[in-house]
Amino acid sequence: MIIESLEVGPIMANCFILGCEKTKEAAVIDPGGDADLILMELAKQKLTVKYLINTHGHFDHVGANKKMKEVTGAPILIHEGDAPMLLRLSTDALMFGLSAENSPAPDQKISDGDKIRFGEITLKVIHTPGHSPGGVALSTEGHVFVGDTLFSGSIGRTDLPGGDYSALINSVRTKLFILDDNTVVHCGHGPDTTIGREKQYNPFFR
Repeated sequence: MIIESLEVGPIMANCFILGCEKTKEAAVIDPGGDADLILMELAKQKLTVKYLINTHGHFDHVGANKKMKEVTGAPILIHEGDAPMLLRLSTDALMFGLSAENSPAPDQKISDGDKIRFGEITLKVIHTPGHSPGGVALSTEGHVFVGDTLFSGSIGRTDLPGGDYSALINSVRTKLFILDDNTVVHCGHGPDTTIGREKQYNPFFR
């Protein structure tokens, strides 16, 4: 399995390229900006994009949806709870004094328990509301991509529209902390961590 991480967009969000070494099929998780950089990395790895997957609908994680879809033809996937956000990215970005291009509407709405398959890789969709209503994590063997739900030593903010602190804490406790302690957590910002490390040291769960 190929995993590449790129910091993209004005808020330096993590974009992940997940590829199958055998078939060279890939998914791009959270193309938040800098589409040319993402496309260059895909070309370097000789990967073909099958899916553009948004862990949630905030502009810093989906800002390159439009160009990535235009260039690759890959469908955009997002949970239905966050789908409306894709059509108002420019307005939401203005709240932070930034600019963003609206995304096309999603091609597919994903739900808790769905399986996304490309090459020999299967991602399981885990609905993790709290940072946003339709936030999801994407789990595969030994790895989970959590968007802005969980960070190394912290959690995602819940003061934005649709945020819910209690829901986020519950999502982490009941949906993520049940994964194996050795599972690598790929966060939407900042460094990777592990489930075991966060269960033991994250101050929000002591």
